[in-house]
Amino acid sequence: MGRGPYSYREDPAVPAFPDDRPLVLFDGDCALCSGSARKILKHDRAGRIRLAPTQSPLGRALLVHYGVDPDDPYTMLLIQDGVARERSDGVLGIAALLPPPYRLAVVGRIVPRTARDTLYDFIARRRRRFPGAAWCAMPPKGVDLTDRVLG
Repeated sequence: MGRGPYSYREDPAVPAFPDDRPLVLFDGDCALCSGSARKILKHDRAGRIRLAPTQSPLGRALLVHYGVDPDDPYTMLLIQDGVARERSDGVLGIAALLPPPYRLAVVGRIVPRTARDTLYDFIARRRRRFPGAAWCAMPPKGVDLTDRVLG
């Protein structure tokens, strides 16, 4: 990742977007990733997190900016305070923004990053094998998507 905070603001290929809240990029063609996005929307009742599918113009541009292949993204990205976190760091960062019991997952930080990322990569390589539908803009019951999904 290795880019400075808010470096995407200087990249003419990245469309301007509201970055006052964390943004999660997820693979909208993956049932596991789409399910995770819907779970974030459902449990982030305060509306602190925004989402964008990696297939959107914004998602693709940010993936390229951070050196991730937009045609085969291997990771969700959490962009918070202008800094991108990927793989297990991204997942733990998302968990920290959610209410309990999800927030309790941050205890996973005691596990060395290499071990966490090995598990993340194992699941990520198999993510398209999980059954279910891909991303659908239908929000979970009772969730307003206004200003929550970018793309």
